[in-house]
Amino acid sequence: MRRRRFHQAVFGVAGAYNLAWGAYCALDPQWLFRYAGMPLSNHPEIFACLGMVVGIYGFLYWQVARDPEHGAAIAAVGLLGKVLGPIGLAQLIFSGAWPVKSVVLCVTNDFIWWVPFALYLLDVRAFRATGTSSRVR
Repeated sequence: MRRRRFHQAVFGVAGAYNLAWGAYCALDPQWLFRYAGMPLSNHPEIFACLGMVVGIYGFLYWQVARDPEHGAAIAAVGLLGKVLGPIGLAQLIFSGAWPVKSVVLCVTNDFIWWVPFALYLLDVRAFRATGTSSRVR
């Protein structure tokens, strides 16, 4: 598979990042509200739950790192979430419900992963199309 080691590194880092981010959100579910200058949430457990879901993706990303030739479905779902999340946040920002400063959520969780996840999906597609079993590149 083309760029196999690169993809393993990306998904290894993505896994660790998601687990760390999820744990932090569970421990401090008000951090985004404080950072963005929003009123604190009346239901911080909702943001803690979001952190848990994002964190669990970390285990899935580690699976892609372990076996990149067979992780396309996981990566595609991950990338879809990384595209849909910013669309939802944009709606909140443009409606005035959330401040622009809340975009930090998408910078770290979504935008930085778009290119490497898309590149992985292109490489795994090419790998499957050629039927090549080359593991080095």
